Amino acid sequence: MPHMYILECSDGSFYTGSTKNLPRRLWQHQNALGANHTRKRLPVKLVYAEYYDHVADAFYREKQVQGWSRKKKIALMNSNWDKLHILAECQNESHYLNKEVVSTGFDSAQLAETPPTQGRTQQAR
Repeated sequence: MPHMYILECSDGSFYTGSTKNLPRRLWQHQNALGANHTRKRLPVKLVYAEYYDHVADAFYREKQVQGWSRKKKIALMNSNWDKLHILAECQNESHYLNKEVVSTGFDSAQLAETPPTQGRTQQAR
């Protein structure tokens, strides 16, 4: 059975992985036969797992969740879908700059001609 799983390590960090055999893989992690990250942070505890019909799907989900922030992983583990949705939104400056462009009605050519506001830099794309 393919799974994507999240382990909590002894130092409080999370490890995200995928496997075809979850019980065997957990045993490997606990016995220092897993990833370098977990090997140095024993013991580990399974805190979340998702089942998939295909190994490729579990692997894809592993890579997706690995890129998430700690807060977003915790929201997933707690099934806090509202918070997960909020944390999924882009929080960088360019995201907010683009929102201003939409809300003010300027197009990108007009914005490029406008001098940058104080405390913000405009970058050519």
